[in-house]
Amino acid sequence: MVDYASHQTPGTVIIDTKNTFLYFVLNDAQAMRYGIGVGREGFAWSGEQTVARKTEWPDWRPPAEMVVRQPYLPRFMAGGPGNPLGARAMYLGETEYRIHGTNKPDTIGKRVSSGCIRLTNEDVADLYERVKVGAKVIVLPANAARRPSQEAPPDAALRSPDPASPSNRPSATNAQMPSSGPRIAEVQ
Repeated sequence: MVDYASHQTPGTVIIDTKNTFLYFVLNDAQAMRYGIGVGREGFAWSGEQTVARKTEWPDWRPPAEMVVRQPYLPRFMAGGPGNPLGARAMYLGETEYRIHGTNKPDTIGKRVSSGCIRLTNEDVADLYERVKVGAKVIVLPANAARRPSQEAPPDAALRSPDPASPSNRPSATNAQMPSSGPRIAEVQ
């Protein structure tokens, strides 16, 4: 993955679904690396999007497809510390997917979401300040997943199970990755 970042424009976000890391490209030689939570089995996707908008302490309205699967969910939840979107959200294109915070930091490094990318609230606040609206977001495939179309809801996307174990994640070359917080990874 780190090699891939060397071919990207600064400001690009690369999501390494398989290894549960998000990289924010700083320059040809460096990228910030954040631990992330990703889509659970059957909800992984890949492709390119752009950051369409950004919101601090976003409100949450679960998509209709999620409400069908989980009818007990609230239909609306105001932004705040108890909100599942956490402290910040970056909306990806016209999809229902977001890069957002979480009030459950123990889910970082795991496959638990319905396709959104989650970071700790501290990390998403840091990333939010770095990412600009219009930034390219590349979601690398964990297997043979493909990106959702702009017109179709997330459940219409082709999904494939992701058997990779987060406990076996390789670390980026020359990076120091303590248990939390973003770190600079050297790109080769």
